[in-house]
Amino acid sequence: MGTEKNKMHTGELYDPNDSDILNEQTECLEKLYDFNLTRPSETEKRSALLKEMFAEIGENCYIEPPLHANWGGRHVHFGNNVYANFNLTLVDDTDIYVGDCTLFAPNVTVATAGHPLNADLRKKAMQYNLEVRIGKNCWIGAGALIMPGVTIGDNTVIGAGSVVTKDVPANVVAVGNPCRVLREINEETKEKYKTD
Repeated sequence: MGTEKNKMHTGELYDPNDSDILNEQTECLEKLYDFNLTRPSETEKRSALLKEMFAEIGENCYIEPPLHANWGGRHVHFGNNVYANFNLTLVDDTDIYVGDCTLFAPNVTVATAGHPLNADLRKKAMQYNLEVRIGKNCWIGAGALIMPGVTIGDNTVIGAGSVVTKDVPANVVAVGNPCRVLREINEETKEKYKTD
């Protein structure tokens, strides 16, 4: 049994209203506030803020404000050349890993936090977190929801509006609620530039 803050990263139930957690989270959210108030011409300021905010952020990453994140990106690890359109929501109560050259369409949510089924524990605001991993060269379609504990393989496309509740392998197109593999991305589909 560790501190409440340590439990954030172990999948254990913990109290997110612990004072140490709230104080650190507030500091992170102050930087996120500043990022979201930047002007379109302030690209250098945005890049500098993201380097302060994120656990890791690679070269040539671009996030269109507004960005929403429980911890302002503190537990987010982006590779190089990641692009996120507006209203990316990162429920980053534990780690979110995103590989190089992945694209997020508008209004995508990546969630690591869950709450217990037991109503008595929910009344106490208890929470648990499971990390999310998204591979390289993925395209996450508009309005997709990626749930706690999910891994998405390299080169995969997640269709708009999909609800991803289970792992998705590499090199596939997956769509729907719940999200399911529609087809593989093979030599034939590589010739197409858009989905049918």
